Amino acid sequence: MADYFTNFSLVVKLKEPEREYALGLATIASSHRFDSEQVPADFPPDLALVLEGWDFETEQDKDGIWLHSQNGGIDAACVFIQHLLRKFSPDGSVSFEWSHDCTKPRLDAYGGGAAFITARKIKSMSTSNWLQKVAR
Repeated sequence: MADYFTNFSLVVKLKEPEREYALGLATIASSHRFDSEQVPADFPPDLALVLEGWDFETEQDKDGIWLHSQNGGIDAACVFIQHLLRKFSPDGSVSFEWSHDCTKPRLDAYGGGAAFITARKIKSMSTSNWLQKVAR
């Protein structure tokens, strides 16, 4: 049996009050991931929509918050980052890459992608989609 992974790691730069807000949201999201109907009424609706995919961890970092995962959560991480940009840095952007990996050599096991996030857009690509486009 093989284990599959989707790895990413990035720091979103935030100042102290912003960091506390982000960590608070992440704590609520993590604890309500499997019970989205019980989130507090003031929880941001855009984040409530991606709770099922909240497969990443968030920790304090000296420069902001550290988002990381071995289990995916790419879409939820992008929406979370966009939420933070809308609130704290409307003209800012964040980008990161991820990798797909496996403990055994499998034909469908390797790849990755990248995301570029602003307050208005999330643009992402996967290496498999890119290969399909250029192979046409």
